[in-house]
Amino acid sequence: MAAPVSHTPVAARASTRLLPHGLGALPESAPASLRFSVGRRRRAARLEVKASGNVFGNHFQVATYGESHGGGVGCVISGCPPRIPLTEADMQVELDRRRPGQSRITTPRKETDTCKILSGTHEGMTTGTPIHVFVPNTDQRGGDYSEMAKAYRPSHADATYDFKYGVRAVQGGGRSSARETIGRVAAGALAKKILKLKSGVEILAFVSKVYQVVLPEDAVDYETVTMEQIESNIVRCPDPEYAEKMIAAIDKVRVRGDSIGGVVTCIARNVPRGIGSPVFDKLEAELAKAMLSLPASKGFEIGSGFAGTDLTGSEHNDEFYMDEAGNVRTQTNRSGGVQGGISNGEIIYFKVAFKPTATIGKKQNTVSREHQDVELLARGRHDPCVVPRAVPMVESMAALVLMDQLMAHIAQCEMFPLNLALQEPIGSASSASELAPNLS
Repeated sequence: MAAPVSHTPVAARASTRLLPHGLGALPESAPASLRFSVGRRRRAARLEVKASGNVFGNHFQVATYGESHGGGVGCVISGCPPRIPLTEADMQVELDRRRPGQSRITTPRKETDTCKILSGTHEGMTTGTPIHVFVPNTDQRGGDYSEMAKAYRPSHADATYDFKYGVRAVQGGGRSSARETIGRVAAGALAKKILKLKSGVEILAFVSKVYQVVLPEDAVDYETVTMEQIESNIVRCPDPEYAEKMIAAIDKVRVRGDSIGGVVTCIARNVPRGIGSPVFDKLEAELAKAMLSLPASKGFEIGSGFAGTDLTGSEHNDEFYMDEAGNVRTQTNRSGGVQGGISNGEIIYFKVAFKPTATIGKKQNTVSREHQDVELLARGRHDPCVVPRAVPMVESMAALVLMDQLMAHIAQCEMFPLNLALQEPIGSASSASELAPNLS
């Protein structure tokens, strides 16, 4: 039996792309991302839509969702190893450090940020399948944003979201709100736990600058500083004297309806050697991307950072030596624990700069969505300084980077026996034994 003859003109057939059943055809002018190539065997066309800008990581992957004044926020974690002990309480500890309404120097919005794990665990253990974490919004005041729905808040994302999408959630900034970071902190809590169990990694961040109050570089010992010292005051500075100065600086602008910025310093201790990759995926590059993805972040430096430009090579180089245990170490650590994009076993330390909170209680000149010059007096509840609440966010993003890079390293470099003359296995006997009872 002869094959049926198509009555569609050749020119018309050439200018379309085959789509899955029911989707019709696309013209030649359609974007390349939506076109479909059909081979001789007529394989089934596949429609693939990739989320834009909402997923972080390659192996330990986190997708966040939700908006400031929507029904809730959260995350989906993919790639988590199975048989890791995990409860909602593990995540709640970190979420409580991030939540609003903690003190007079944070936003007065009252949210408990109580999380619920909806999938990916069974009887307190991760199953290796996607972990869904949800946190409801309970203190929404969408009416506070009625004026801001019509006018762009200076230095906020209102205008750029309109420029990009042509529509936006006007209550509370939508996805640009710091409330989005709940998903990051929940996922970071899990990453922190795995890093600690596997390799004894400890990640701590603290406030090292508020406005013009700068904590001296030698005021904190990176080897010994503790979480208890950091959490001993509402500004999260481990030095009590400078903490009081920082709180006073925030109080001064808070009562005027203004805001100030600052710097968060983060350290990671016991990071295994060899984490990170050359060229494009350098560890410091991954950390920089993670930190600069945080709301209000404006700068990143690792190790000596910009101050290193004041030194000569002989002054800046970290000379090697052999310690008493036979390990290769560096006499100094101006590299910040990373050389050639790969961790060298020293403490990783870096700083993240945060701008003053964009939404303030002062009248400002701006432009309306109808492109008219107007004045705006913003309402709502906002932090006079974001850095105290940014501390757990910075820790969480550092944990997500290190977790993702650790999994990549194990997959590539520990698939076959190590070169024990130069390499050492990831993890330690102590951390393995700590986890062992939970793996039976």
